[in-house]
Amino acid sequence: MYTKNLMKEILSHENIELAIGQVRRNKGKPGVDGMTVDEVKAYFVRNGLEVRKQILQRQYNPQPVLRVEIPKPNGGVRLLGIPTVVDRVIQQAISQVITPIFDAEFSQYSYGFRPRKRAEMAIQQALEYMNEGYQWVVDIDLERFFDTVHHDRLMNLVARTIEDGDVISLIRKYLVSGIRTDEGDIESTMGTPQGGNLSPLLSNIMLNELDKELESRQLRFVRYADDCIILVKSEMSARRVMRNIVRFIEDKLGLIVNAEKSKIVRPNNPEFKFLG
Repeated sequence: MYTKNLMKEILSHENIELAIGQVRRNKGKPGVDGMTVDEVKAYFVRNGLEVRKQILQRQYNPQPVLRVEIPKPNGGVRLLGIPTVVDRVIQQAISQVITPIFDAEFSQYSYGFRPRKRAEMAIQQALEYMNEGYQWVVDIDLERFFDTVHHDRLMNLVARTIEDGDVISLIRKYLVSGIRTDEGDIESTMGTPQGGNLSPLLSNIMLNELDKELESRQLRFVRYADDCIILVKSEMSARRVMRNIVRFIEDKLGLIVNAEKSKIVRPNNPEFKFLG
């Protein structure tokens, strides 16, 4: 359990300045209030003390995320939730402080959204497994992962590692801040919106439970965000692993496995794609 007063570190002038710089470098569109990344630094110069005060008194309320639909190459759309730039700064400030704490707990076979990890490293690890004779791939597809994360399960996992109630309260506020659509605002009762600065870390916190389960079974796997493959030596093993791991994901993590897209394949099968 990490008991240090994290909120003080999150709201420090140096950390907020770093967060502002990162949000400006990331660019991106305005959220529901129309503020651009070029305006956020001046905003914090004028209002930074008040924002800090509201957060410390648990009176700060994030604004709803702006829903944007991004077309997928293979059809359909991906739903993004764009926070205001002020909320992006605060989320980034949280992430900068708690990422090193959680990253130390993550599996070496998890590669997505992590410091000093890249997609190429995930592909290289998968190739090494194949060269060692693991020539059957269990490819489990999580359906709408970012939209289906169970808030209570996620926050329980966060609270296992950090004890600062102010930080936990603020993270939960971002999970339930709501979504603004063309038809009006809707509640966000589950999920962590793609587009928020905290979402990549929160997704890894949730799926680290899957990593630990796979490691406890001594399985060879590679995970990049919600894209996970498990490599075994026989079709019989693959079928057993598929059955058991799907049960774990749905029963223990409360996530949804897409039965149509999940499959058992050989690496040279044209249907098999990993990270493009």
